[in-house]
Amino acid sequence: MTTFRKTILAAAAVSVSQFSTATAEELTGWNIHAPDYPGSIAMERFAELVDQRTGGRFQPSVYHSAQLGDQTAAIEQMALDGMQWAVFSSGSLGDVAEELKVVSLPYVFRSSTHMFSVVDGEIGGQLSDALAGANMVVLSWFDGGARSFYTVEKPIRTPADIVGLKIRVPNAEVFIATAEALGANATPLAFAEVYTALQTGVVDGAENNAPSLVSTRHHEVVNYYSLDEHLMVPEALVLSKTVWDGLSEEDRAVFMGAAREAADLQRSLWTDRTDASMAAAREQGVEIIEIADKEPFVDAMVPVYEKLVTSNSVRELLAAIQAVE
Repeated sequence: MTTFRKTILAAAAVSVSQFSTATAEELTGWNIHAPDYPGSIAMERFAELVDQRTGGRFQPSVYHSAQLGDQTAAIEQMALDGMQWAVFSSGSLGDVAEELKVVSLPYVFRSSTHMFSVVDGEIGGQLSDALAGANMVVLSWFDGGARSFYTVEKPIRTPADIVGLKIRVPNAEVFIATAEALGANATPLAFAEVYTALQTGVVDGAENNAPSLVSTRHHEVVNYYSLDEHLMVPEALVLSKTVWDGLSEEDRAVFMGAAREAADLQRSLWTDRTDASMAAAREQGVEIIEIADKEPFVDAMVPVYEKLVTSNSVRELLAAIQAVE
């Protein structure tokens, strides 16, 4: 090969490289969880697939552990195109789209299978549409786990068992209302204080999903974990609507496909982590209590629904969710 030809090819390669870099669209992603969390691993997979399948024209990146601010700030930034994608708790999205409040209602989902039948179907599309005003499109849904009660001395098998117990809950209306409707003494405490509060009898119990029960080491100081599964709040992998509106149909299919694969991965990882956490709790001596009949718990939620369901749009969504097999 002549020197002249080598020079031309080298110049062309530099030109192509510069063009690719200039036209690549970087998409900043927000995540609250640590890098080894199931949702974090799935977000990295989504970013990898989009990059690969668009030939590098779109390059999503992920900032884990709330490096870009807390969830409230991140949701606000999405509306302003300060970031382009994220995974948010759908409960927090209720602050910007009233319809999303429906997924934070206690016992709204009968099981994780029911939850995914809802959000992966037509209703999930309606929830995504409701977020348009906040500049978001939901690409897929992640498993946020099921929160259940755990106690030190008294097992919970029926609502009567929780009456009068001091149960630590987050300082949020839905948690307080749920515990009080069951007859518990709802006790908001900072998360860091819960271990000692359980250990010293300041509270009789608390509530959370199984991975959190173990990661917080609360399983060391409680004896019973009652699977009432009062809250199942999915997480949403969202993309900026501004970005979505600018995508070709082909690229939209790439983003949706990558998001669904990421969701499949996250759900599988979450199931594995939940199973491992349950095994760790049992090994520690915690009795896992299956609650076959949850209807008495559901029936106790009537005043909670009356208090929290205040719009026709949420009432209609609630009815539609309950009708899903």
